[in-house]
Amino acid sequence: MKLSIVISSAFLVFLNVAIASESPPNILLIMADDVGYECFSSYGSKEYSTPRLDALGAEGVRFENCHSTPLCTPSRVNLMSGKSNVFNYFDFGVYPKGEPTFANHFKTQGYATAVAGKWQLLLDDEGISPEEAGFDSYLLWNTPNTERARYWNPSLELNGEILDLPEGAYGPDICASFLEDFIEEQAGSNTPFLAYYPMILPHNPFPPAPNSSDLNNKNDKANFIDMVNYLDSLVGRLVDVLEESGVRENTLVIFTSDNGTNADLTSIFDGAPLQGGKGYTKDHGTHVPLIVNWPGRIPENQVSDKLIAFSDFFPTIIDAAGMPPKKISDGDGISFWPHCLGQEGTEREWIYGYYFPRPYAESFDNKYRHWEVRYARDKRYKLYGNGDLYDTQEDVLEKRVLDPEKSSRAAKRARKSLQAILDSYPEQGRAIDYSRVVGERADTK
Repeated sequence: MKLSIVISSAFLVFLNVAIASESPPNILLIMADDVGYECFSSYGSKEYSTPRLDALGAEGVRFENCHSTPLCTPSRVNLMSGKSNVFNYFDFGVYPKGEPTFANHFKTQGYATAVAGKWQLLLDDEGISPEEAGFDSYLLWNTPNTERARYWNPSLELNGEILDLPEGAYGPDICASFLEDFIEEQAGSNTPFLAYYPMILPHNPFPPAPNSSDLNNKNDKANFIDMVNYLDSLVGRLVDVLEESGVRENTLVIFTSDNGTNADLTSIFDGAPLQGGKGYTKDHGTHVPLIVNWPGRIPENQVSDKLIAFSDFFPTIIDAAGMPPKKISDGDGISFWPHCLGQEGTEREWIYGYYFPRPYAESFDNKYRHWEVRYARDKRYKLYGNGDLYDTQEDVLEKRVLDPEKSSRAAKRARKSLQAILDSYPEQGRAIDYSRVVGERADTK
């Protein structure tokens, strides 16, 4: 009798594992706001403490060569559509109407979908609502209905209604709680889910966070360090609810950031000061963390130097979910799912970048208001549309343009191959109405 009970129990465990392996996986995609790779202890920082993300990286794969665009809206459009901004970027704060998102696709596949955090994709009648983007439910800041407050006593929209919150409410906590409830609800119904968490943290302003020892501190850098640490704890909260709900083993967790750190902040990295690069196409403006974790599926202790672009996220989560590849018009993403599994797959050899953050600004006179910037890069070299070539390994801050005649043989080969990449893309943004653009065009970098 005891033997049969043991056998039956073992069979049930096997059956549950088999069922879980055949079930569509859940996806939790987390994107922080305005924080570069240099602000995470798993990437070598000694100033910042991010233990929950460190653990996710150690138990999965940490990518060291992921690149976004240098600003929030462009990165969101790139990530959600699976294509370079040169094909579909319209304007700051706007996601182009009619452009499918990954949530639209997952919803057609029977997934429950939710988003919480920062939207910034709808301005009046331009852009798209969360419903149009494919989300069943949402809790968001930076919609047309919300006000400026995002942290303490925030203005947050829940499925079309502004929340009435108690005094002292902290916006990031409210968003995390919303996703915790969503995960628990879907786990209870056995419905596969896509949870997208474009975090509010740690974008400026920099007030003290709930974990700050001094809630009256006015020091931006000290508060920012606390905000990054609190961001990490919110990621941990969601991982914990996955565990508690019994769906952790069937959930892919991805963490990244939308662009580099605010340029008003300087961090110590590799023993030297590194100014935040948000708004600039230099390496520290686009180089962001990427950690991917799925217990039992993704091997532990992996560190990858594979090039990853934001266009790659859409095809990757489709691949990870076991869905047939989706045809994306003008899509230039490559699935990095095989690399997560420790397999070869298709390796990206270059990244194309397009950056025109505010096409309809009244003047082009600062880092957010300038003419289009185009560039192509590999792991070492970066070539801009104006012909400037940089060695990003030897000159990460891009201070020394390589002379076309005096540069090395490798640099000359890179210039030729990267120019071919630039030539393969449109010279101007396809979604931009140039009749509305002001100013005289100039060659810029």
